[in-house]
Amino acid sequence: MSSERHFSHQPNVPGRGIVAGYSPSFWVLVVAIGVAAGLGGAVLTLLWEAVQHLSWDYRSGSFLDAVMSASAARHVVVLLAAGAVAGVGGLLIRRVRGAGDISEALWLGGGRLSFWKSQARGVLSIVIVGMGASLGREGAPQLTGAAVANVLSDWARLPAWQRRMLIACGAGAGMAAVYNVPLGGALFAVEVLLGTLSLPVVLPAVAMSAIATAVAWVALPDRPSYQVPAFHLAASQVVWAAIVGPIAGLAAVAWVRAVAAANQHKPGGRGRVAAPIVIFTALGVASIAYPQVLGNGKDVVEQALTNRLAVGLLVALLVLKPFATVACLGSGAPGGLFTPTLAYGVLFGDLLGHGWTAIWPGAAPGSFAIIGGAAVLAASMQGPLAAVAILLELTHTADNLIVPILIAVAEATIVARLLGAPSIYSARLNDDAKRAAVAVGPLDPQPPPPLAGAFTTETQPPVAPPGA
Repeated sequence: MSSERHFSHQPNVPGRGIVAGYSPSFWVLVVAIGVAAGLGGAVLTLLWEAVQHLSWDYRSGSFLDAVMSASAARHVVVLLAAGAVAGVGGLLIRRVRGAGDISEALWLGGGRLSFWKSQARGVLSIVIVGMGASLGREGAPQLTGAAVANVLSDWARLPAWQRRMLIACGAGAGMAAVYNVPLGGALFAVEVLLGTLSLPVVLPAVAMSAIATAVAWVALPDRPSYQVPAFHLAASQVVWAAIVGPIAGLAAVAWVRAVAAANQHKPGGRGRVAAPIVIFTALGVASIAYPQVLGNGKDVVEQALTNRLAVGLLVALLVLKPFATVACLGSGAPGGLFTPTLAYGVLFGDLLGHGWTAIWPGAAPGSFAIIGGAAVLAASMQGPLAAVAILLELTHTADNLIVPILIAVAEATIVARLLGAPSIYSARLNDDAKRAAVAVGPLDPQPPPPLAGAFTTETQPPVAPPGA
């Protein structure tokens, strides 16, 4: 009778359904991690902004405005200093034992993450991105949420499957907090990091991301990250999405392979210090003519979405911005890839959208930037639902474009999968680490036997990294 009482016939509720064997103390941990992720995300965002203002000597306006107003000498000096910080800091962090990366911990390390190594890596990435490195800032708050989840899982002596789930949910909560994307952060955790969308896994992710986002409002604004106008749906956007979706998939594959190549050619020995200094200094020189190559790409995305980039500059940035990110990554510097990937996709969509409006006028160029950005991001992350949710939450104005967005996202992701491309996260894993990896177990507990003829859904993510 107990099995019948707990079993659900609903296909997406396996075993004991939404309870899934979670104890009250488990939900206490969910709340605690959500609060910590929100606070950590807020502190790291304030640190990022402080480093930007200190490095580029400005008090108001955007980061791009400050960079464009800075002298040529400041461009070179600040980036040279950022390279030195990245090189020396990275060398010191490598001496600490344990996994300092979420993907490595989840997919290769049995769900164990070194607290101090991960936090040092996160702070280092925030500092160099604030100084102008062409990398994303989301890695630091993700590491904070994941590291707190790791510590509390040890304290509560949770089984391995719950540890891995809470680490992934903590990472998603950290991302949700800094970008104000609670649904997107939850979907990132379960779809991209865990590879499952079953209800027992989704519920802790949603709860944790919501808590983290609300807590972060204490210090961070509760408005969308990008201030863009509402776009009206037109037939031209639907047709364009169907045509461009496969092309976006090819663009994503090229981007992911470039990320993988950069990761495989990271320097060793003395090059760990020298390479970031040389590459960052070269980036500083290039930024004198093209200041948009600096930073995580937030300002570039907003300019593209609001049609403030000339076609010639679009062409240049579509080449230079991804190249700058790959170069920074290849130098061995820590940093995220979310916003740089979004910037690449938005620039791609904006450029092709300008060409399309010359053939079929009427739709706003920024609408094509959103569609293209979602498609490239989804295919690059191997997370179509997460990518769509994040774009909707980042803008709060793209819901009218949901049909062309979904068409382009589906086609791009299918093309990337057919070509066997990994995600940008599994592409960053070292091959030697993969071969030496500790095998991870299934995510979910063993549910009670189902009733005769009942339909069940597995909640186990792939053992290998999604898209690998």
